[in-house]
Amino acid sequence: MKITLLAFGITKDIFGQRQVELEVPDSLEVGSLLSHLGQSYPALKDLASLRVAVNEEYAQSDHKIQANDEIVLIPPVSGG
Repeated sequence: MKITLLAFGITKDIFGQRQVELEVPDSLEVGSLLSHLGQSYPALKDLASLRVAVNEEYAQSDHKIQANDEIVLIPPVSGG
């Protein structure tokens, strides 16, 4: 299935764009997606934390991604 990732902050810089389309296996879990992204974009592994939201809710690593889900990568944020 084809999914679209929305990237913000440092993840946008790592991808070189705000939106990335990927072809992934059906019933992919969030944890597997992060592993795949870490292989394709090694700089993601250097982030202290990286959260994933699916359909506007934080998702755990075992959450299954469905076609047409909105997937957002949320990088660590610092304030000041």
